[in-house]
Amino acid sequence: MALFKKADKNKYLHGFAKTNDSLGRKLRFVTENKKQNKEDFMEQLMITLIEADIGYQTSEMICDKFFTKCQNYYYLFAKDIMYFLGETFRDVYYEKEDDPIVYNEDGPTVILMVGVNGSGKTSTCAKLANRYLQEGKKVAFAAADTFRAGAIEQLDKWADQLNIPCIKGKDNQDPSSVLVDACRYAKENDIDILICDTAGRLQNKLNLMAELEKMSRVLGKEIPGAPHDSWLVLDANTGQNGLSQAQLFSEITDLNGIILTKMDGTSKGGIIIAIKNMTGLPVRYITVGEQLDDIQDFDFDLYLESIIGDLQHAK
Repeated sequence: MALFKKADKNKYLHGFAKTNDSLGRKLRFVTENKKQNKEDFMEQLMITLIEADIGYQTSEMICDKFFTKCQNYYYLFAKDIMYFLGETFRDVYYEKEDDPIVYNEDGPTVILMVGVNGSGKTSTCAKLANRYLQEGKKVAFAAADTFRAGAIEQLDKWADQLNIPCIKGKDNQDPSSVLVDACRYAKENDIDILICDTAGRLQNKLNLMAELEKMSRVLGKEIPGAPHDSWLVLDANTGQNGLSQAQLFSEITDLNGIILTKMDGTSKGGIIIAIKNMTGLPVRYITVGEQLDDIQDFDFDLYLESIIGDLQHAK
């Protein structure tokens, strides 16, 4: 688990406060009895997980694994439930190990940001840039969302605030041509991290697929191995719809991570387990506010603590 200062940990846990108030509170409710018949508890657990936006298929997997772990117990005490739930959530999330984030050692690292309009993609680009700047990296933006009104100006304003370059074209310009210019700028100016904001259109799957394929192709021609990371930005408030977006984007482009935004404003944090289980994609970061520094590495142990931490003290 990553090391956190107390203030950072408290801020992180606060980001899951609404999830804890829904899923955590419901789990505490179904464990109030000193001991419970296992069959009755399993039915309550399934309902609780589905209501927390974990989804039917993933909830069923959790219940099956939970049942196997406690098969030698006829009655379950609260402390048993806490222990087995923690183990089960961890087993489901880590059934596929997370691949590390890719960094280019021979030139600029190119990060392609994808996601639907309204997911917080452009502001997340700014938060990521600020994070890399604090690490001493040279960062630049590529404003390749050329179709949404105001998208270029929005990213350009963030660039001004962060005092970093923003390579941009004109409205409705071919986004791939913007990426070519951005890659050449990054190479000529020793940029460490090039963050590419892209359009979030889902109206036509085939057009989006062709557009993203072309972007990846031109990036790879300009900088070998690019894009090194392709991250899907999801609004955590969308719940199961976010899972649908993750599955769709996984079909049309080669993703290797997810950033969940607005975690502090949602009670649907259970979607994290569902996304990992259904797509195999790790959650890289979460955002928990509107400020530039309101972005955190996703830490599963702290996420788990936010949901079932109080159960550790159950008698």
